[in-house]
Amino acid sequence: MNGLTAFLGSVPGYLNDWCVTIFLICVSFVLTFTPAWIRWYNMRKTINKIPGMDFRNPFMGNTSLVIQLKEARTIDNINLLLFQVTCGFAHLFHEERIYRFWNGIRPSVAFFKPETIEVILRSSTVLEKSTEYSFLHPWLGSGLLTSFGSKWRKRRKLLTPAFHFRILEDFIPVFNEQSQILVEKLRQAQSEKWVDIIKYVTLCTLDIICESAMGIRMCTQENTESPYLKSLYEVGEMFVCRMIRPWLWPTILFSISSYGRRFNKSLAELHNFTRTVILNRKAQILMSRASGKEQDGTIENKLKRRQALLDLMITHHLSDPSLTLEDIREEVDTFMFEGHDTTAMGISWTLYLIGLDSFVQKKIQDELDSIFGNDTERSITIEDIKNMKYMDCALKEGLRIFPSVPFIGRTLREDIIVNGYCLPQGTTCFLNIYMLHRNPEVFPNPEIYDPDRFLPEHVTGRHPYAYLPFSAGPRNCIGQKFAMMEEKVVIANILRNFKVTSLDPRDKIKMDAELVLRPKQGLRLRIEPRVRE
Repeated sequence: MNGLTAFLGSVPGYLNDWCVTIFLICVSFVLTFTPAWIRWYNMRKTINKIPGMDFRNPFMGNTSLVIQLKEARTIDNINLLLFQVTCGFAHLFHEERIYRFWNGIRPSVAFFKPETIEVILRSSTVLEKSTEYSFLHPWLGSGLLTSFGSKWRKRRKLLTPAFHFRILEDFIPVFNEQSQILVEKLRQAQSEKWVDIIKYVTLCTLDIICESAMGIRMCTQENTESPYLKSLYEVGEMFVCRMIRPWLWPTILFSISSYGRRFNKSLAELHNFTRTVILNRKAQILMSRASGKEQDGTIENKLKRRQALLDLMITHHLSDPSLTLEDIREEVDTFMFEGHDTTAMGISWTLYLIGLDSFVQKKIQDELDSIFGNDTERSITIEDIKNMKYMDCALKEGLRIFPSVPFIGRTLREDIIVNGYCLPQGTTCFLNIYMLHRNPEVFPNPEIYDPDRFLPEHVTGRHPYAYLPFSAGPRNCIGQKFAMMEEKVVIANILRNFKVTSLDPRDKIKMDAELVLRPKQGLRLRIEPRVRE
């Protein structure tokens, strides 16, 4: 200490001040970051006991290994390769049933077997989504998809009645009407050599969710230049651009980028539209209450029931202002995001698989003929849906091979034990649904499309967490019954009218594994009038 004092006394005063300042900064830095480094070091020692990939790069983690591959020529290929490598390691660590990898300095553990995934999804405490979902916050806020803890539980309890089976029955006319418009659009496209079925189906499911969630008719199938539609696509595209570009993860860098500017401009338009719809509907409800009109049995009551989700939240808001209009906006935007893209891909992938297998297609159409005869225009009823037994199997098998949501991310806020390994607090849990559905122990020859896997006699005794197209446990998809009913109606109305033929074999389809599983170049189907024997 005397030596340090003597040294400081020998330098000029202004340098002395700088030395003290630098010394204090260094001490503050050490005191601040040493505990964090110790926690990370201890976490690394614990996580390294799990088999998997070693920590290599503090900025890219194991991603750096993928970027070195020749195939990783573009940022889009890197995204695809990351998913392929992740799935490949599921084969390598088949016996261990879990494995570790690193995303920068954050450890991740992948789950791909029913018994290990069950530990995470059944938990009442592992409910927080992984960090990647935070990129959705500017768009969806802390709605049902992204929230956790007490807020999520409160919202889930509030919204569950909107998906009661009796209320869902009232949406079947919407499914019928919009799918018939889709049929007409496909009929007009018959002269073309092929259609990208995803584009047609997505417009249909968007119209369905708009009318179901917000109670308004967007008519995007008729008006593909809709400003709302353009903004929705722009926001989704810019979100994906950010997710696969690590240098855009910091909010400040994303905001000043061209992607961020486009994202924020379109996002403002989406939010303004949703807020306007909510305010108009609130005004209608208040006006109806003020006039004292009895709504039971009237057209207004039918409209109200079709607006079950929005009306439920507005009614709750009027009695409990703690649910703000902005809270309602978050939930409406969440269901608009979740409710059209996932169902569109579920329908499109299933039609693609049916278009590859003439035997399955004929079997579905024979079942439809037994229900509807030669009538291609009669609206589908709830009883008709219940009678679509083989259709149900075909759709479930489609969702097995191509689950709309290929993976789920959760963040641990406490240590847990899985398969004998300790997973420390802060670990990201990567639930690989895509590989779960390809478990040969449960689904022999998993790449073969075989709807018979879901016949009752084959389902009995199957592990309840072996098939999870809609997740499971406390955070399972609240709209899964809605989605299954919608997908059956749309597919049924298409196959009542057309024969579909897929032009590209499975090995030619390259996939993008984002939040929703989609093909990179669309799905080419030839649409032909159905000829009955």
